[in-house]
Amino acid sequence: MTPLWTGAELRAATHGAPAADIAATGVSIDSRSVEPGDIFIALRDQRDGHEFVADALSRGAALAMVDHMPPGAVDTAKLLRVADTVAGLTALGAAARARATARVVGVTGSVGKTTTKEMLRVTLDAFGVTHASAASHNNHWGVPLTLARLPRDAAYAVIEMGMNNRGEIAPLSRLARPDVGIITSIGTAHIGNLGSQAAIAAEKGDIIAGIAPGGTAILPADSAFLPELIARARDAGLHVITHGEAEGAYARLLYYQASAEGGVAEIALLGQSLILHLAAPGRHVAQNACAVLAAVKVLGLAPDIAARGLGEFTAGAGRGAMRRIRVTGGEALLIDDSYNASVASVRAGLAVLAAQPATRRIFAFGDMLELGAEGPAQHAALAQDAQKNCDLVFCCGALSTHLFEALPAAQRGGHFLDSTSLAPALRDALKPGDAVLVKGSLGSRMGVIITALMAGEQVS
Repeated sequence: MTPLWTGAELRAATHGAPAADIAATGVSIDSRSVEPGDIFIALRDQRDGHEFVADALSRGAALAMVDHMPPGAVDTAKLLRVADTVAGLTALGAAARARATARVVGVTGSVGKTTTKEMLRVTLDAFGVTHASAASHNNHWGVPLTLARLPRDAAYAVIEMGMNNRGEIAPLSRLARPDVGIITSIGTAHIGNLGSQAAIAAEKGDIIAGIAPGGTAILPADSAFLPELIARARDAGLHVITHGEAEGAYARLLYYQASAEGGVAEIALLGQSLILHLAAPGRHVAQNACAVLAAVKVLGLAPDIAARGLGEFTAGAGRGAMRRIRVTGGEALLIDDSYNASVASVRAGLAVLAAQPATRRIFAFGDMLELGAEGPAQHAALAQDAQKNCDLVFCCGALSTHLFEALPAAQRGGHFLDSTSLAPALRDALKPGDAVLVKGSLGSRMGVIITALMAGEQVS
């Protein structure tokens, strides 16, 4: 098997030394998941990865990238020493991109970027070996890690790019150098950090800075910031196409009919009508499919084959996955959308909840974070959607109080300090035939609730 990295390539990419003449088959930043033959990169997060070098090597890592001597007894011949491990990882990602023959699609946006990335993974895999970001590896270490893992024989690569603050997307895009760059949407996520939706649009638009010369920017037709984005892309010498529901969109959603477990969509792609039978529920999934099909068309691939591939896409854990769970006296439906939340994604999740055939529809909601001064108003603004789409609402966190207090008394299930307090109350409240949607920002730790509801109780 052709190695992912040789010792000589690692030294050339990172200028690190010494490194044994090894043949590495993977790249890892978590010693617990190291596979034999991996390069282990000792990054610093909540813990210093150097503390786990000995463990990684004991699990079969071919070598470890370090910027100082790790503790414990380690084979120094298996250390690739660099000035800084984040910079070393970035250099490795850049070298992987430079040698790659894969066509690269970059994805960013306020809502839907991970779903779009996963839909592209499924779709492009029908046309050739496809590599994509794991989980939501979309930041200053996630993007270079994804690139460093890019197989030599990949035909396509999908790189997700995220941000929390201004100035983060441009360097990621310049590193990934996508042939095609997608902006899924411009929303209000992280507005507390960036200050305005215009600043968010400018930051998302920075994906344009890295798109390869002559490449294509796929932009949201429904955004008020479309004219500015088009101007930036054309100034950069890029081709521009659009996706969405607005008239004139290159890839336009014409029709969507929801069902409990999916939906049917009609998408017009440059005059060609495509019918999609989607296994993942929600109008937002059909909207993301427009961007996917636009990318497929730009890459010169067959949209009808891609449309069939999209029918195989299913929502992942934390992003709308549906499971039957046991409750006292029977079963209930759990919709796990716990990974993150914004106003747009909460509305999309509530629409999915409303489509479920259930005795009661219950919404468990944790704070949406990084909204700054707009936080209270954005939470309160969801009250109308909650009243329309569910029967009972449980909340946790200070900001969610603004939604909870805007609801009629009969719809208030309970408000709690945090997800740990909410979890047992929600579990006790569930009855057979209920459907429950769990959603909130990652920092609200709504995964605690998912764990509590599923622990020993999952049916399917």
